[in-house]
Amino acid sequence: MIKGLFFVFVGGGLGSVIRFLIGRSWNQNIPLGTFAVNVIGSLLIGLAMGYFLREGTSQNNIHLLFVAGFCGGFTTFSAFAIENYLFLKNGDILHFATYALLSLAVGIMAVILGVFLSKFIPS
Repeated sequence: MIKGLFFVFVGGGLGSVIRFLIGRSWNQNIPLGTFAVNVIGSLLIGLAMGYFLREGTSQNNIHLLFVAGFCGGFTTFSAFAIENYLFLKNGDILHFATYALLSLAVGIMAVILGVFLSKFIPS
């Protein structure tokens, strides 16, 4: 368990640093870096999960380092995308639609609520 957490930690740190650097250099007037990271992360997690599932090695340390760690640190959108893919793959349209729409709507509402509530935090 500790060894697995270490792999997730290292991969997550690398993914987060790369996401930060891309965002800092590409996000000017529009969040192009964030968009690129979300698309690239989704592609990477799709490639990795397809490979690991095909090879039957979806629970090894490389999987933890890259999928849970790197892709998770690089963008949580990639995890969101693979979860939605699995719903679609299993023909579970109701859970797909509910999860996708609620994640977007509730996520945006949570940001709005957080910004509103931040006004009450003393300086």
